[in-house]
Amino acid sequence: MGTEGLLAGYTVLDLGSVGPAARTSRWLADYGATIVKVGPTPKDGAVQIDPVFHSYGGHRAMKRARLDLKDAAGREAFLRLAERADVVIESFRPGVVARLGIGYDDVKAVNPGIVYCSTTGFGQEGPYSRWAGHDLGYLGMGGYLYCSGRGADGAPAIPGATVGDGAAGGMHAVMSILAALLHRNSTGEGTYLDVAVVDGVVSMMSLLVDEYLATGAEPGPRHGVLTGRYAWYDVYECADGKWLAVGVIEPHFFVNLCRELGCDRWTLEHQYDDSVQDEMRADFRAVFRTRDRDAWVAQLGPADTCVAPIYSIPELVDDPHLRARHDFVRAHHADHGTFEQVGWVLAGMVRDQPEPHLRDSSVTDTDELLARVGYSAAELATLREKGTIS
Repeated sequence: MGTEGLLAGYTVLDLGSVGPAARTSRWLADYGATIVKVGPTPKDGAVQIDPVFHSYGGHRAMKRARLDLKDAAGREAFLRLAERADVVIESFRPGVVARLGIGYDDVKAVNPGIVYCSTTGFGQEGPYSRWAGHDLGYLGMGGYLYCSGRGADGAPAIPGATVGDGAAGGMHAVMSILAALLHRNSTGEGTYLDVAVVDGVVSMMSLLVDEYLATGAEPGPRHGVLTGRYAWYDVYECADGKWLAVGVIEPHFFVNLCRELGCDRWTLEHQYDDSVQDEMRADFRAVFRTRDRDAWVAQLGPADTCVAPIYSIPELVDDPHLRARHDFVRAHHADHGTFEQVGWVLAGMVRDQPEPHLRDSSVTDTDELLARVGYSAAELATLREKGTIS
């Protein structure tokens, strides 16, 4: 593979700024694709709104272009770029890109092999397709929140990560784009991809959804193994107020856990016995509260008990295992100095890369990119003077 990445040679135009589209282009860039972030030009003195300097890896290893897509000349510039691109990603509401003249049909007319990916919360069609939304709503509609743990007031817990934007949206889009590129490489045909985050959430919930559809059993908190029905798949507080995650599904792991905790009265015949789960849970709680979390981790981690610490963010970035795997990399920013960020952590990414140097969001590559597709210096100067590019 060398040092360029598995997707070296592929070019992606990303019209999104946050959410699933931004996650998608971040991961594609980390696999070696050339990402061009296409944003609007400032109008009437307005300041271009970008994510904070450290979000989405600070756009490391990405190009930037500012185009006024409502102007005919700006639209033409985008289509010239799209003519030589492999992928377009957009996250406008349904119908917007078509009205701008940069939708799938417009790009396909100049580049029949284009992979065009639209990311939205609810998809391009259906009764809710024009609804506005964010991560929490998608997780709610997809059943994720209902089946999650509940607070003291009975309310579903708010997740600590944007699971919808990340997995159900961004990774969903990356997987779909890669499949479409493989198809194009063998057939020459482009593809339009309608990536709806809520569809991705439904897919992630398929074990529980399929159970309901097949049996009529209604999943929810404490319904089954994966939603906390049993004492051996739960979270426990330790003496120092920190928490452990326990998930010993396999019988031999369950036996190991009970032995290590000194809870030998619980045997395999009790593992799935609903009548003893409250008592077993009480025993586990009492034992775990006798020692600090890290002492338990040191004992139970190597003992095949499927126990892991519940880390805060400061704790996880100092974890020796994650450090040994080089999950974090130093980055340098012209205005914000040197700091760490999550590196090239997914399988197949090139981890041994130079430390990234991040640019201020006002810095663009518009002239360079348009010059590559045939614009002269005089044409670029005219477009810049008109405010069509920046």
